[in-house]
Amino acid sequence: MAPLSPLYTSRVRTTLSAVIVALFLAAPGHAQKAVSFPTSDGGVVSADSYGTGDRGAVLAHGGRFNKGSWEKQAQALAAAGFRVLAIDFRGYGQSRGPGDSDVMSAPLHLDVLAAVRYLRKTGAKTVAVVGASMGGGAAGDASILSGRGTIDRLVFLGASPNGPAAKLKAPSLFIVARDDANADGLRLPGIRAQYERAPQPKELIILNGSAHAQFLFQTEQGERVMHEILRFLSTK
Repeated sequence: MAPLSPLYTSRVRTTLSAVIVALFLAAPGHAQKAVSFPTSDGGVVSADSYGTGDRGAVLAHGGRFNKGSWEKQAQALAAAGFRVLAIDFRGYGQSRGPGDSDVMSAPLHLDVLAAVRYLRKTGAKTVAVVGASMGGGAAGDASILSGRGTIDRLVFLGASPNGPAAKLKAPSLFIVARDDANADGLRLPGIRAQYERAPQPKELIILNGSAHAQFLFQTEQGERVMHEILRFLSTK
């Protein structure tokens, strides 16, 4: 088969980008449903469910956010054909479980895995996880500590796994702002180091600015971030 011409490829990318931006901005009215399900250590996860279909996506929030913070992104994913679960980690909202009094040291990966199991038990053939900041660490650890094929794709927003990235079992997309920093300094060097250790296939996207994780959606970079997430999750 002859290779696609650069002009054709550019047009396809432009069309896809326009569609994704339209989905992101239109806020389509996919019904939101409250659900809950158990964790393997006796906890309960509360979540908002959006959309239908056999492609699942779990949205795992950062420390300053909760399940409701994902509504716009969840609606865009649902419009693109995903069945989405935006979860509250234990210690947030109605979610609870061992360690929920100190969530930063709690086994949050078990909440992610509970959401993955729920989606698969209710018909999802594939499940991706998008994790922001704290949720990204939990998503990565869920992949590391589960069997191959449990999680099909991973997106890290301003984050990387807490455990060794070399043990990730899914294609991974890392998105981080160049000047994103905390009290310990820039996050990019640590995220880049974990990215380098992660197995292929993988991608690293470095954006201008300093917005951290879900705060990226509140900047002029928000449309691009959503475009990259949808592109990566839709790649076969």
